[in-house]
Amino acid sequence: MERLIINSSGPLRGRSTGGAVRVPGDKSISHRAVMLGAIAEGTSRVSGFLTGEDSVNTAKALAAMGVGIEGLGGPELVIHGVGLRGLKAPGGVLDLGNSGTSIRLLSGLMSGQGFGATLTGDQYLRKRPMTRIVKPLSQMGAIISGEGEKNYPPLEIKPCGRLSGINYSSPIASAQVKSAVLLAGLYANGTTTVTEPMKSRDHTERMLKYMGAEVNVERLSVSITGGQRLVARDLTVPGDISSAAFPMVAAAIVPGSKVVISDVGINPTRTGIIDILRLMNARISVENVRNDGPEPIADITVEYSKLGGTEIGGELFLRAIDEFPIICIAAAAAKGTTVIKDAAELRVKESDRISAMAGELTRIGVKVIETPDGMIIHGGTPIHAAEVDSHGDHRVAMSLAVAGLIAQGGEMVINDTENIKTSFPGFVELLESLK
Repeated sequence: MERLIINSSGPLRGRSTGGAVRVPGDKSISHRAVMLGAIAEGTSRVSGFLTGEDSVNTAKALAAMGVGIEGLGGPELVIHGVGLRGLKAPGGVLDLGNSGTSIRLLSGLMSGQGFGATLTGDQYLRKRPMTRIVKPLSQMGAIISGEGEKNYPPLEIKPCGRLSGINYSSPIASAQVKSAVLLAGLYANGTTTVTEPMKSRDHTERMLKYMGAEVNVERLSVSITGGQRLVARDLTVPGDISSAAFPMVAAAIVPGSKVVISDVGINPTRTGIIDILRLMNARISVENVRNDGPEPIADITVEYSKLGGTEIGGELFLRAIDEFPIICIAAAAAKGTTVIKDAAELRVKESDRISAMAGELTRIGVKVIETPDGMIIHGGTPIHAAEVDSHGDHRVAMSLAVAGLIAQGGEMVINDTENIKTSFPGFVELLESLK
């Protein structure tokens, strides 16, 4: 079991050319780029593909279904699309490691195929309920099931006749659910519509349009008609704002720091972390805004400031749902009380992130009150170095590492950190380069 040891730090600065640092390619976009490139007609070239285990597992699964992918394991992929109906039955079970995005989106993509498959993952993924996708996909005619009432992986998908389009009102705002249903909708008769209670991230809709599909977006509803062909397109994956959140918060809480992060994706459905940190009085500037393909990108500068507590919930929190662990660290460093609510979805992530972060914050001396859908953090008191645990969750591990930069009383020892590779290869090296 890998462990990470972090010592407190002086001011953080980017030390590469121009004082800026770069973060790996966006995980959400990398997944979708290889999936849609695989079923497009023609050859797509993807630059900046995330080489973390999650997105690589998606690419390996598609390669196992007959898609030619050059450069697998690196940031530059050449994907030889096989068209909407060109996938072939895999030779065995598809192991998707720790990736919830992989298993949920691929379930939608594969529900309309003329062959069956079994999708599984590691010990943590097999504890994540899949009913939220099994239900709508089954309504479309898919034959899909998992273990028990909550449909835990492995998921077994059996061949079926043509799927039927549905109007699905999702009880939760989830890009994974929405995307699974839309991808299945490509293989369905008629039109498929997904309506959410709030708008979740829209990378799938953007990329489908970028590859030539007609997608209708009306407020909280997204519709697609089955049978549409996708056309291969070259794509540059922007830096992942969820990964950028770690050096952003580090710069905001380590006195004297100033860090510039270049070429970060600033999709409006993902920029909650910027708005939350600004509510906490962080000094953040977003500059050089431009579009690259279907996504907006920019350079983000963060300087140290004395943070204050705030209240986070609703649509604002949805736009920062993956950043919850690192937001907890910002709140712990901030003076005053931070209330996080409407976060019950986090109890079924890679870990129960609410419980995991409440326990580890308590361990490092932060006063926390856990609630059913979030927590209350009383910040501003010193963070103490301690031996802590990631709970098998890459974002918990990296957040605790950032806390170690301001911890008093010795080294922060974080157990079970091999999971960091799933989303942020080079995280430790980047953190060290800032010191």
